[in-house]
Amino acid sequence: MSELHIYPNRKQFMFLNSTTRHTAYGGARGGGKSWVIRQKSYMDAKNYPGIRICILRRTLVDLTKNHLEPLKLMTKGDAKWNGKDYCFYFRNGSIIQFAYCDNENQVTHMQGIEYDEIFIEEATQLPEDWLKKIAASCRGINDFPHRVFYTCNPGGPGHQYIRRLFVDRNFKGNEKPEDYSFIQAKVTDNKILQKYSPEYVSFLDNLPPKIREAWRDGSWDVYSGQFFDFVNDPDHYDDKLWTHVINPFRPRPNWPVFRSFDWGTFRPSSVGWWVLSEDDVLYRIMELYTVQHSGGEAMPDMGTGWPSEYLFQQIARIEREHPWLAGKRITGVADPAIFKHQDGPSVAEKGMLYGVYFQEGDNNRIPGWDQVRYRMQFNQYGQPRIQFFKNCRDTIRTLPLLEHDEHILEDVNTKMEDHAADDIRYMCQLRKVKPLVPEPEYNPLWGIDPLGQFERRRA
Repeated sequence: MSELHIYPNRKQFMFLNSTTRHTAYGGARGGGKSWVIRQKSYMDAKNYPGIRICILRRTLVDLTKNHLEPLKLMTKGDAKWNGKDYCFYFRNGSIIQFAYCDNENQVTHMQGIEYDEIFIEEATQLPEDWLKKIAASCRGINDFPHRVFYTCNPGGPGHQYIRRLFVDRNFKGNEKPEDYSFIQAKVTDNKILQKYSPEYVSFLDNLPPKIREAWRDGSWDVYSGQFFDFVNDPDHYDDKLWTHVINPFRPRPNWPVFRSFDWGTFRPSSVGWWVLSEDDVLYRIMELYTVQHSGGEAMPDMGTGWPSEYLFQQIARIEREHPWLAGKRITGVADPAIFKHQDGPSVAEKGMLYGVYFQEGDNNRIPGWDQVRYRMQFNQYGQPRIQFFKNCRDTIRTLPLLEHDEHILEDVNTKMEDHAADDIRYMCQLRKVKPLVPEPEYNPLWGIDPLGQFERRRA
């Protein structure tokens, strides 16, 4: 086994010589990401004695499949592989450690280890808080410049975080622009792949438009695996067309009001308030989402741990004080699980004590997701039948990141932050709609043919 790609292309050369604290590479499929990680880690371990390097991916299987055998060939004579430690030990005292993080415990273990360089492959497959904790392990008391390198494609739990830092360059808190650089690499930059695997380039060219934009062109606006076609276009907030997110407006007094609820303790609880217009458009006008925050940013999928009694107190207070809700008859719908008894009153019964009432929602998941999609469809005038006020920040943050379940493609991957989506699903199941089916274009040859000659003409 040998690698055909001996010399780096221009984008890979930029990566190999990057001096920023954080460098991201990729954005599309076929850009030579794995190759450049191996080259950079091997060259630095060989040339700088005593440094500690980590190559990390979400699963160990993918990590070893992509890197183990090629690195064994590259390091022959310079380092020895220890399968027990998952580590290459170089003769000069440097190491290249393989690591994987598939759960919170593994991330916590990483925090106690110091590395001079960390390479995070497929970084968007890791949640934001994991990426931050892993990057914090890049430290030490030597003079070697400590750096974190990310390879990435659009999509996955870390999509929003990677995009904010490296693509949109929207920095917050102590983040410094000079610490972040992004090298956009596409299959067209990888001449070796084009030469030896032209069928892969053809495969990318022939993908459906949405997936092609993500995989071939590296678009961060759409990506494969996305469960909903969620459109968040600030240019259209004011006219309610061709976007699912709009500026808030005062609902009409005669519109019915609803409350949907997905209960969580250590995970966030999600409460949404809705109004329904005369033309059957659901507007999510506000929400209460119990997620922890750090530095003003949501910590994905980490609940506040509020007891149900405190949560219902807050719901009752909001409905008592908010001018859009005060004095309204509110219809509540929730996950049927809150009606179950476990050594005492059910969660639903605790809500009744504070005047917060629910009916059992329809928890048939796949028909429920269909109802959400039906409402998200745009009609011939560009109007969807569900829209979200832009103050519903956690819905806007989490909904576009949801992906298909690996085994049941019609369902959401429940390991992701799906709590707002669940309460939306209960609401859409409560007020069902039919899908919008485009009318066929008029053709003068179509019509009644009593002599049966039309089918013969078509054939």
